[in-house]
Amino acid sequence: MSLAFVPAGPARARTAILISGRGSNMAALLAAAADPAYPAQVVLVLANKASAAGLATAAAAGIPTAVVESRGFKGDRAGFEAAVQAELARHGVELIALAGFMRVLTEGFVAHWFGRMVNIHPSLLPSFPGLETHERALAAGVRLHGCTVHLVSPGVDEGPILAQAAVPVLAGDDADSLAARVLAQEHRLYPAALAWLAAGRVRLVAGRALVDAADGAGALANPLP
Repeated sequence: MSLAFVPAGPARARTAILISGRGSNMAALLAAAADPAYPAQVVLVLANKASAAGLATAAAAGIPTAVVESRGFKGDRAGFEAAVQAELARHGVELIALAGFMRVLTEGFVAHWFGRMVNIHPSLLPSFPGLETHERALAAGVRLHGCTVHLVSPGVDEGPILAQAAVPVLAGDDADSLAARVLAQEHRLYPAALAWLAAGRVRLVAGRALVDAADGAGALANPLP
């Protein structure tokens, strides 16, 4: 058993958020981190596209921003990640939260940050990794869909699961209506999961992530019996 992240002391964990687009989950994390009692302090928002709309949101909130254009590296993943790592080091980053960061990271980068990098995915993993999760959930006929916060491992949308939130799939749903219902839960779940990690409450046991003092009682069903 080991802690995924060990806080250095009473100071808030210095956190970077990596985005590629509008960063709606980034905005939820920034709102949570605006509370001085929140255990993570966002010290950097980094995008791999200068056009990422979330950069303006972060700047308006007074958060330092940086851009490392992935397209400028022309397939040089190691070079791109070295430039990202340089920005992270310059800001003294301890934790990374991926929020719609549309890059597949190399095994070396992931290994360096394992236990200190989290992602949110719009499905109940391990179901529906990758893209078009809502369309695929509807096509599969599942009754519950949702989102997952997990520690990042080398596989795409893999890694120890920290938390999940489920929503019912309704008879009249299309991909947009289902996505909106899931997104509302993403904005609740991600700040909570990042707080657990930053506070040193996440333990790794036999490849699973356990959260100290988390209450998992209860059950979900749709339709109700």
